[in-house]
Amino acid sequence: MSEFKKGLKNYAKSVGIDLIGFASKERFEDVAPEENPFSIFPEGETVILLGKRITRGALRGVEEGTNFGDYSMFGSSWLDNNFNSLMCYEITRFLEDRGYEAVPIFPNPPEAKGMGVPVREGKPAPNVTPDFMYAAVACGLGEIGYCGEILTPEFGPRQRWQMVITDAAIEEDPILDENICTFCDQCAKICPLGAITGSREVEICGKEMKVGNIDYNICNKCKNGAFTNRLLKSAKPDRLAALCVRTCVHELDSQKQVENTFEK
Repeated sequence: MSEFKKGLKNYAKSVGIDLIGFASKERFEDVAPEENPFSIFPEGETVILLGKRITRGALRGVEEGTNFGDYSMFGSSWLDNNFNSLMCYEITRFLEDRGYEAVPIFPNPPEAKGMGVPVREGKPAPNVTPDFMYAAVACGLGEIGYCGEILTPEFGPRQRWQMVITDAAIEEDPILDENICTFCDQCAKICPLGAITGSREVEICGKEMKVGNIDYNICNKCKNGAFTNRLLKSAKPDRLAALCVRTCVHELDSQKQVENTFEK
């Protein structure tokens, strides 16, 4: 690891970033222009993905059915708008202070793309909205589990992401080769609405993943922890506090598939 990358990772840890991964431009060559980070910054060389955990306690009120609002703040809106945005800003400053251009990217849903018209021929229509699930795999940080969410070795599905695109050429991280998902199908079995049926194979950067077929129209009717996407009502719902994903949290914890486990 280069001294520059080591220093950046140490700084990331010092400002409260839980997860950081790096991917080269080449790993995004096959991504459609309207979801490709390098449509936003063509001179960029590296995608840096930054993650901050959703604390287990932020899910507890939903689990008990007694408090849904605090997840919305600590697990969603505040986490994205304040805590994650601040860490993304600090990494952008770190790179700019060393003479590199850096573009911070907020995780708008991919469904928000195409809200304008191309400024010239050959350019995608604004807004380009990078696929953060693709980026998480490409940056070596996780996999898409059967539940349809990104799973990391550290926290399972409990994290949210932001991104920096930079013209600093930083060595990329290896693609995660281990399996975090145990394919227990508990997320599908416990869904009260039967929204997860069967599976499909998804491949990103050579990594093959078995992902459940999810009917998000059904998910939008879920009253057991699923929330309408706060940024775009027509986008996929926020399922990170839903019964299916909370069950995934429990299964990965009990099977010791993640590093952040709990005594009780």
